Amino acid sequence: MAYSSAKIDVSTSKTRQFISHVMYNLGRVSAYVFLGMFFGSLGSVFFFSSQSSGYFYFVIGLVMVLMGLSMWGKLKFLTSLESSIAFNSTVKKLFSRLIHSKSFWSFYGLGVLNGFLPCGLVYFFLASATATGSWFWGGVTMAIFGLSTMPSLIGIGFIIGFLKGSGFREIMIKFASFVIIGYGLYMAYLGYSAAII
Repeated sequence: MAYSSAKIDVSTSKTRQFISHVMYNLGRVSAYVFLGMFFGSLGSVFFFSSQSSGYFYFVIGLVMVLMGLSMWGKLKFLTSLESSIAFNSTVKKLFSRLIHSKSFWSFYGLGVLNGFLPCGLVYFFLASATATGSWFWGGVTMAIFGLSTMPSLIGIGFIIGFLKGSGFREIMIKFASFVIIGYGLYMAYLGYSAAII
């Protein structure tokens, strides 16, 4: 929503708007794939038995619950980490240069930058990439995650005018927090079940 408001003029042709959104999302997915390959390689160093994987996913489930409660505004979790990185002077300077450029490559660069910024949902999928124990499958995991989010984010970019003038964003954040809490509890249960077998 932020980059659509700042970088895309509604008078611009729909084709150019579409390409801009695609470039941004390809940049984001590129960052995710790189992170997936890195964490997948990291996971290959460790041996994940069914029991250790159970403990691993139990912890990830609890982290997701805390993340959902944080999104809901019930507690502050990971806020300090996200703020320290997002408001780093170097990151802010690079972000400013990209946000004021209108070139297609600036959209790609902005997507890459945002892909590396902390995000609760990304944490979960990076944990899944780590659990694969493979740089290849770690990259595939993050590619699937990134590509799966493209249609909805491109759609949001096109209807940004409506979203800015309503409480839709707040409603969706609340809904997402409930979904993440529920899925976190489910993951914790599956992890606990696997760990005690």
